[in-house]
Amino acid sequence: MTGKLATTLVSTARPRGTGITSVNPPLVRASTFVFDTLAEFERAAKTPFDVPFYGRVGTPTTFAFEEAMAEIEGGHRAIATSSGVSAISATLLAFLRQGDHLLVVDTVYEPVRRFCNRALTRMGVETSFYDPALGAGLADLIRPNTRLIYLESPGSGTFDVQDVPAIVALAQARGIRTAIDNTWATPLFFRPLEHGVDVSIHAATKYIVGHSDAMLGVVTANADSYDDIRRATQDLGACAGIEECNLGLRGLRTLGVRLKRHEETGLTLARWLAGRPEVARVLHPALPSCPGHEYWARDFDGAAGLFSVELASRDPEAKRRFIDALQHFRIGFSWGGYESLVLPMHPESRSLPRWQALGPVVRLQIGLEDADDLQADLEQALGRI
Repeated sequence: MTGKLATTLVSTARPRGTGITSVNPPLVRASTFVFDTLAEFERAAKTPFDVPFYGRVGTPTTFAFEEAMAEIEGGHRAIATSSGVSAISATLLAFLRQGDHLLVVDTVYEPVRRFCNRALTRMGVETSFYDPALGAGLADLIRPNTRLIYLESPGSGTFDVQDVPAIVALAQARGIRTAIDNTWATPLFFRPLEHGVDVSIHAATKYIVGHSDAMLGVVTANADSYDDIRRATQDLGACAGIEECNLGLRGLRTLGVRLKRHEETGLTLARWLAGRPEVARVLHPALPSCPGHEYWARDFDGAAGLFSVELASRDPEAKRRFIDALQHFRIGFSWGGYESLVLPMHPESRSLPRWQALGPVVRLQIGLEDADDLQADLEQALGRI
């Protein structure tokens, strides 16, 4: 990578040439590529992930998005997939076999827990869920057949930040692979491969696409891990759509500008909410009250606009009254788009008992609306509790 990251977001994967070129890589919609000679076909077959060969393997649009992600993350290569879940599933299947043991952080994205308990169990892979606060203490849970440690930092719902360098050091000393869901931070705020993680995964549907209009996943891996994951995605047929790769590449160009606004408004509202009597606790990695805040302060370059709030009222209907009263925050899955969203969380459904609830938990996605308007909306909704 040359230049600063903001410059790289603009310059990466752009057409280069001596003549006239378009600003953006051409959008190539294709399932089939044809060849004039058998020799040309055979040459392409030897490097199908580098040159157009078949649409499921990739088109120039796919390659451009993958090139951009690899450069931004500082990885060997990247692989675009059909969704964040497909990227995660392919990574797990790439490294795990019957009889293996997997360690997964207990604050993991719920579809990952489901995949482990359903698909991996059928494969004969045992999963242990671990406390996100363990850090180097994770050594006590490692077995002779542990093959992979799966991290998510911050974790879903409660936003616990993990001690990633400590876990990586532990894994490397034992020859265990590490993979992390880095969707919340994006490569702008945290670059896992620079900390020794083998695989960084994104639900590019969220901040990278940034407009709530495409499903897209991407895996960036180091040289030792890339081939295994490429084979797994190939076996699954989990290819990314061409339009979606184009939207992901478009989103990267404005990612820095959008994230800055998400961060600023998110921090403003998180600090304001922390002082409200209707709020028991704000779970935002940049606030000292959030579990693992010290690791965020040490390792991250910023904070995204997604966090949770614990309401002070234990009335079962308080959460419903609060959510239903919101006007700018619409109820919906996903996050990372330009719009503000709200969703109830259920951290009590974790495998481990460490979570101590102070009240019902609500997750807020802070969009690009005016901060004063969002604060006024939250204030009137808190008044309904």
